[in-house]
Amino acid sequence: IDFKGVNMVINYDLPTSAVEYIHRIGRTGRAGHTGKAVTFFTEDDKPLLRSIANVIQRAGCPVPDYIKHLPRLQSKQKKKFIKKPLTRESICTTPECFLKKTKRKTKTSKENIKEKKKVQEDKTGSKSQSVSKS
Repeated sequence: IDFKGVNMVINYDLPTSAVEYIHRIGRTGRAGHTGKAVTFFTEDDKPLLRSIANVIQRAGCPVPDYIKHLPRLQSKQKKKFIKKPLTRESICTTPECFLKKTKRKTKTSKENIKEKKKVQEDKTGSKSQSVSKS
């Protein structure tokens, strides 16, 4: 899929392979256009960094020395990461103030539904009582 106008990609999860990295950041550089890619990583991601850093360096972009000197992954380790990527806690990019507002709205709407049910039950209960009396 080609999305026109994409000039930046942000990877919140480090891709598990150099091929996946190229695929992800390729969304920015279509048809001769330039773009930027930002990739966040954690200590747990360090084993995967070196292969991606090599791709970045071959493309002519600067790579910090500490990444270049990280140990290489063995093929068994690579396969393991590809089959089962790191599990992470989910992140939420919605500001807390919006989350609180939606919680309040859902609470009030749930309360409104409960009140409507009570009113309906009261109405049907009073009708059934009046019917049974006559």
